[in-house]
Amino acid sequence: MVAERDVLISILKLTNNGPIAEEVVALDVNVPVPVTNEILRGLRELGLIEGEEGIIEVSSNQRVKLAIHAINLGTDIERVCKVLEWIEFENFAATAFEANNFTVKRRFRFKKAGRRWEIDVLAFSKPYVVSVDCKRWRRGWGKSAIKKIVEAQALRTKVLTEALPSLQKRLRLNGWTQAFLFPVILSLFPGPAKFFNNVPVVPILQLQNYLDELPGHIMALTHFRATLGPKLPDYFSNNYLKDKRLTS
Repeated sequence: MVAERDVLISILKLTNNGPIAEEVVALDVNVPVPVTNEILRGLRELGLIEGEEGIIEVSSNQRVKLAIHAINLGTDIERVCKVLEWIEFENFAATAFEANNFTVKRRFRFKKAGRRWEIDVLAFSKPYVVSVDCKRWRRGWGKSAIKKIVEAQALRTKVLTEALPSLQKRLRLNGWTQAFLFPVILSLFPGPAKFFNNVPVVPILQLQNYLDELPGHIMALTHFRATLGPKLPDYFSNNYLKDKRLTS
């Protein structure tokens, strides 16, 4: 078990810039070559690594899955996070949304209420807009930390709702008459709670389940509604934009 965890970390560390030779991993972790080869064989069977004989190739999505596999085997979370680039986590999330016919904007920035705002991943598929904050839980995080994270993401999403009519052209929401916006916290692995104030905290490997169930759980999740139109107005008013927070 310890050897497998070390091999996983070594792969994540060494493949950051491309394919590597299998023997390099054995040297890096100081594990006998036969033991390393057996571990690598198992990882290939799980679809976590690829490459021709003697070579290890790992895609961005596979790197995220390797990281989660390492955590599931008991590897220290901080150790994993040190060898997994943050952009890889965001890319994994974006790819999952795109595979479900969502258009994705990464690190989406906009201005509203006198300041700049940024959303890690913004995914939209008529009439849904999912506003994602990517988090990697750290040791000792509890409900108070989740509360702050969820409240911050709910605020970002609410402000985005208010700004959405002016962003309609930029986001190419042509033909949309309304949009339902959902704040979501996406984590590398399960956090201490699945929901907080009806905002889901979704482990990244369960993202597909969340997307499958989203249409049937609108009223149960915190969300905001924006009214859109074919033409952008020159001003905003309460009569044009209606939004409210709905909870179960």
